[in-house]
Amino acid sequence: MDLIEARYLIETPFDPAKIAAIIAGEQSSGTFVRVAGETEELRERCAAKVLSVTELAPATEPSLQSAFLQAKGITGPYRRAEIRVGFPTGNIGRNLATLAATVSGNLYDLGEITGLKLLDVKLPASYRDLYDRPVAGTQGTRSRMKVEGRPFFGTIIKPNVGLRTNDIADLVEQLCEAGVDFIKDDEVCANPASAPLTERIPAIMARVRNYRDRTGRDVMIAFNITDETDAMRRHADLIEDEGGSCAMVSMNWVGLSALQTLRASTPLLLHGHRNGFGALSRHPLLGMAFPAYQTLYRLTGVDHMHVHGMGGKFCDDDAEVAESARLSGQPLCDGADDIVLPVFSSGQWAGTVPETVKAVGTADFMFLAGGGILAHPSGPAAGVRSLQHAWEACASGNSLETQAKTSPELAEALAFYGNKA
Repeated sequence: MDLIEARYLIETPFDPAKIAAIIAGEQSSGTFVRVAGETEELRERCAAKVLSVTELAPATEPSLQSAFLQAKGITGPYRRAEIRVGFPTGNIGRNLATLAATVSGNLYDLGEITGLKLLDVKLPASYRDLYDRPVAGTQGTRSRMKVEGRPFFGTIIKPNVGLRTNDIADLVEQLCEAGVDFIKDDEVCANPASAPLTERIPAIMARVRNYRDRTGRDVMIAFNITDETDAMRRHADLIEDEGGSCAMVSMNWVGLSALQTLRASTPLLLHGHRNGFGALSRHPLLGMAFPAYQTLYRLTGVDHMHVHGMGGKFCDDDAEVAESARLSGQPLCDGADDIVLPVFSSGQWAGTVPETVKAVGTADFMFLAGGGILAHPSGPAAGVRSLQHAWEACASGNSLETQAKTSPELAEALAFYGNKA
């Protein structure tokens, strides 16, 4: 029997093995009592299986409150454990929303627990094969952009919102001339009244096509089409009609099913932005860790996935960011051709390039700098060159300070951003 393996961190005043059994039953064939029709044959075929229980050090206080426990007067100590549960693939089939409901769902609401976090989800190859792959992923993005042997350097339209269509088109043209590989909308700028997509996409792509025809170099634009499903499909069609190649989607807010529908309806690369992920991940005993999250969302067929940034402005420590990037750059199953391009962003500039290179271990990543390009003292072109020269320092084994002796753009970046970091 093929099983989908989910790994959890749980906290409970009960025996963790008992709670693991409750989780397995609740999320497969059972409920809190045996019911009519729940035969041994059915249970053998469909019941989830507890694969392991590893108890950890207990806590004296509960991480989360439970009215169920309070009503029964049950208190600590609160035992913690990592558990692994296997769910039969036949219970789910090709149904990503139901996969998420199975490995997560009502588990967070169980009265017996005072903490539960989904740490990881591992899939058998036969089950992974039911779902779409990226249309490009890392190598396909390289082929389309003709960028080899180095990272992709990109930026974000700033100000985040408020610019009118012609202002954005002018900025995109300036950024193309500056030498960026990739330009994306901010997650809060999708279809504003000041620059609606039906106006913005044609205006921007006209500038990009002119630049492409004149220089032979392409710049990928990730238009933020986050919306209800039909609107996303209409806007994806418009991007394609105008010669664009990429759409950005806020994964958490459109959801798994809408992303699947979008993937099936467009050949565009899908740039997956994970804004809001902190609501799922920041509490140590609640929600979902990135290894589980990226498995679910990669089954939609996204091509790029945000992992935050090294030394950035968000809450993740560098080890977590590095692990997120590592996972994105690996297949979900042995032999699966489904690697996505990890995207670093948030407070990035030339000074954070070395740790990013160290974290990934290769040049297979996208490095997005908003202020790190647009706020460079000598302008955006110098900002782009500061990133390129920081990469050259890493590739040649030089320090940034040594490289800066022959790169005024990098020297300026170190002096300007270094004081703000």
